[in-house]
Amino acid sequence: MMPGQIPDPSLAAGSLPCLGPLAGISATTLTDQLKLADFRQLGTMLSPLHFLGRLGKRPLAIKTEMDEDDDRRKRRREKNKVAAARCRNKKKERTDFLQRESERLEMVNCDLKAQIEELRLERQQLMVMLNLHRPTCIVRTDSVKTPESEANPLLEQLSAGAK
Repeated sequence: MMPGQIPDPSLAAGSLPCLGPLAGISATTLTDQLKLADFRQLGTMLSPLHFLGRLGKRPLAIKTEMDEDDDRRKRRREKNKVAAARCRNKKKERTDFLQRESERLEMVNCDLKAQIEELRLERQQLMVMLNLHRPTCIVRTDSVKTPESEANPLLEQLSAGAK
């Protein structure tokens, strides 16, 4: 091929000198890819550093801004994923704790209601005993004040039931 001459599209890129990683791609495929390519990615592919890296013993890792942004984005997503899992676990623990506390308080409430009912029955029995004892008591009952609503209704009920 002569200098300045347009290469035949059927030629493979590998037959052209110094195309390195582009070897083996036909020229028409290469031109089609160039038309549709993302030039940022293409720039790293056609970078002279890329070709120089092939000459050494180890390939050079070329990091572009896009690669760095992707790495940063991946690290940030990973950190966010870990933080979200930690938050979900903390929320679940808090919910479980509140559920257990609610159940415990319901049991305490039931116990207290049962205790109130027992005390109410005991009070009623003591009122009946007091009302039965009043007529025979030598201590003046005038000095002991009894609420009006509890003065004699039980005694009256008992005496009415005995008659």
